[in-house]
Amino acid sequence: MKIGFKLLLIFLSIQVFSQADTAQVTVPNRHNSAEALSKPYVILISADGFRYDYAKKYQAQNLLKLAAHGVSAKAMIPSFPSLTFPNHWTLITGLYPSHHGLVDNYFYDYQRRKFYTMSNKEIVEDGSWYGGTPLWSLAEKHGILSASMMWVGSASDAGGIRSSYYYHYHEQFSPMEKVEKVVNWLKLPENVRPHFISMYFPEVDASGHSFGTEDDRTEKAVQLIDEAVGALVERVKTLGLKNVNFIFVSDHGMTNVDREKPLEIPEMLLDKKRFDIFNSQTLLRVVVKNPSEVKGVYEKLKQDKTADYNVLLSKRFSRKLKYAQRDDRYSRIGQILLVPLAPKIFLEKGKKTSEGKHGYNPYLTPEMKATFIAFGDEIKQGKEIGEFRNVNIYPIVTQLLNLKTEQPIDGKPSTAKLVLKK
Repeated sequence: MKIGFKLLLIFLSIQVFSQADTAQVTVPNRHNSAEALSKPYVILISADGFRYDYAKKYQAQNLLKLAAHGVSAKAMIPSFPSLTFPNHWTLITGLYPSHHGLVDNYFYDYQRRKFYTMSNKEIVEDGSWYGGTPLWSLAEKHGILSASMMWVGSASDAGGIRSSYYYHYHEQFSPMEKVEKVVNWLKLPENVRPHFISMYFPEVDASGHSFGTEDDRTEKAVQLIDEAVGALVERVKTLGLKNVNFIFVSDHGMTNVDREKPLEIPEMLLDKKRFDIFNSQTLLRVVVKNPSEVKGVYEKLKQDKTADYNVLLSKRFSRKLKYAQRDDRYSRIGQILLVPLAPKIFLEKGKKTSEGKHGYNPYLTPEMKATFIAFGDEIKQGKEIGEFRNVNIYPIVTQLLNLKTEQPIDGKPSTAKLVLKK
């Protein structure tokens, strides 16, 4: 009976996995405006966890060649915390996490009385959680069709309008299958062909977490994405389209962490009647339920801390990182932050963790820095620029497509001037 029950569970698991929604969603009755037909094509590619030095470190020949023919940055600085969901939404909205609301991969909204977690499809596809106007939404409002290959939040109605073509998130497509589907979008008749495409690759991040930054399997993941990008560029060339531009980015980097001697969460904070704690391991956020206790709790935590982490009041947090209480438009961050110094992490007793992590302050931990490479008809050639913040990706795309922003953003046009020909 026990064996039969286990087999049934395995069968049911296989059935659920095989039934993942892999179908493309197409919004009906949309067409490019007459003005949109003359716009450039912009393909924004994100390789999750593709650290700023990975292309050279692992000899990603296609990306290195494309960088030499376009514009590359020494590094791109992710927003704090250097986590996946916050930074992908920053890239696509030009807003810091504290301003667009995705302050973590997992957080609690005290007004809604609900948790946001990246594993909950219903929540992730609810656009009311997301602040800002994503680039695909802005393009569609200007009469320019867009498409998204599983970018964070792209299946939601954030910004008021979805891409004309998109997929619900899943991990059943290989990188080359994603390339094929993007090429098929660009083969569509002119009136229904997207001019802005965003696409996402998770493989490098997954390998970095599982095996660390020095493992052969992480190198293979870098090579896998490099081959996919090279294939995409070559396939698009054969289509004969005019004015095609590629922007290759990552959300953050990766570093190996100390799994042998993790930091213990201070015992006091485990009192659920007094505190809510949110531990991403590279950042511990504390909500003190009784605001009158904040000062005393802060002083106690500071007194008991070790040299491996800092205790900070969020209202006094670094202006440079834009993650202070004064920046927190959705009141989701918390009053006290415990910030480990790499390679240290906070880990609950009895729990395991991965080999590689991200989330640290990129100004103190260079391994958190991300990649930027741009190339195409509107991009300058053979130029390396200095480091810049990832909020500046948004103005690069809006200038390429001549889109007027709907609301103030944090991104500045200074980087676009360095990257674009005009």
